[in-house]
Amino acid sequence: MQLNLYRLWIFMTVVEEGGFSAAATKLYLSQPSVSNQVRQLEQSLRTTLIDRSGARIRLTPEGEVLLEYARRVFLLADEAVTAIRQVSGLQSGTLVAGGSTTVGTYLLPPLLAAFRERHPGIEVGIFTGNAEQVEKRLLDGEIGVAVLAGTPRAPQLDGEPILQDRVVLITPPDHPLAGERTVRPEQLADERFLLREPGSSTRAVQEEALADWGLTGVSQNEVWGPETIKQAVASGLGISLVSEHCIEAELAGRRLAVLPVTPGPDPRPIVVAHRRDRLLGPAEQEFIKLLKATHSWPAPAHTPLHAVR
Repeated sequence: MQLNLYRLWIFMTVVEEGGFSAAATKLYLSQPSVSNQVRQLEQSLRTTLIDRSGARIRLTPEGEVLLEYARRVFLLADEAVTAIRQVSGLQSGTLVAGGSTTVGTYLLPPLLAAFRERHPGIEVGIFTGNAEQVEKRLLDGEIGVAVLAGTPRAPQLDGEPILQDRVVLITPPDHPLAGERTVRPEQLADERFLLREPGSSTRAVQEEALADWGLTGVSQNEVWGPETIKQAVASGLGISLVSEHCIEAELAGRRLAVLPVTPGPDPRPIVVAHRRDRLLGPAEQEFIKLLKATHSWPAPAHTPLHAVR
């Protein structure tokens, strides 16, 4: 029995795109052609890979097994290309780094700019999502290196702390407690807390802080992303815990204030992560070296790059 890699690739695309029609659009093929290729793959394996009986496709147990192997096959193919490119070193290529939302927004851009200055032949890009989304990209082999706020959850990932991040409680500048030298948790019992979406490492810190403060029963609303949370807090919709590094401009412009709650949340580690069984390309290896040599958060974007080296 021989496994047709073209059909395997189409099968994997159908699963990742959530259906035959979406896969056909991505692959620039007709839907009947995609369906026929998957059907021929099933016939060659003498099993059913996809359950088509419902409104949405579902993998059969056999399909789940094949999908895992398919991802490993194409990850290995990518590694082969990476190994070949290592011969040319850092003269050309592409580096796409992942970052959980706060890190990807406020830490990665200046570091990638510094990397690009040192290696102008390398094109750079950033994938930003919550920690859960970034870890999935790492596990699927779509990106090779990422920086996360907090320790990676997946056992297949290696993580090494490089920095720390402090989470602070923000309010509008005219909040009644703004300007207090110390704020006790019980003074916050009537506040509405704005929490990040599930899957965010910041959400875990927020929930842990509320539990430590005995405030798990306070009014809560869910908001997606730190930028939206900042705007919501500034507009008076509630208060929130966010990274101190994402509010520098708002504090300078007096659009937000920080409440000095005692005790405050413990700092969380900023971790560089990669899949332990993936061969990293020369650009990824060099960027990891840069990350490990970074001992403090870069200055805000308005600061000249040469000042943060």
